[in-house]
Amino acid sequence: MRLSTAVIALLSTSTAAFSVYRENSVSANDELDVPGKSPLKFCDAAADRKDDIVTIEEVVLTPNPPEAGQTLTIEASGIVKEAIEEGAYVNLQVKYGYIRLINTSADLCKEMKNVELECPIPKGRLSITKNVELPKEIPPGKYTVEADVYNSDDKHITCLTATVFFGRKTLGFFDDL
Repeated sequence: MRLSTAVIALLSTSTAAFSVYRENSVSANDELDVPGKSPLKFCDAAADRKDDIVTIEEVVLTPNPPEAGQTLTIEASGIVKEAIEEGAYVNLQVKYGYIRLINTSADLCKEMKNVELECPIPKGRLSITKNVELPKEIPPGKYTVEADVYNSDDKHITCLTATVFFGRKTLGFFDDL
């Protein structure tokens, strides 16, 4: 999974533990769940998010849960409370099971170009729709992603997390053998 794909999925509104199974979709039901039809969760309790630069109002993923080899559509909306300037960054961690695949800090403004946005991101309402082609070769297993985002003055923008389970594709008639 490319760094930009992970960032797009998590940072669509300056924008994953989701426990999803192939037959179930996930929607918000506790204070850490991001509103909408999405498996995204906030890293911190609501009281700790009140000073964040971005308020995420809703994220909808289609399909929910995401599937290897399918197009993932991300629709996100929120409010940017103050402009996001060059120098903003994201601390990104991606794990496959317990194995850390990525642990890096990335330039948020550079990654935002993947959703057709450029810095500065102005103060105000922001809505994004992005299609991401998920490769069909994603190895089955549990993937956990965390993105903790800051502006150039180290003021907190947001923090999101998710856990995705990709299963094995079956060949249909072989399931009965």
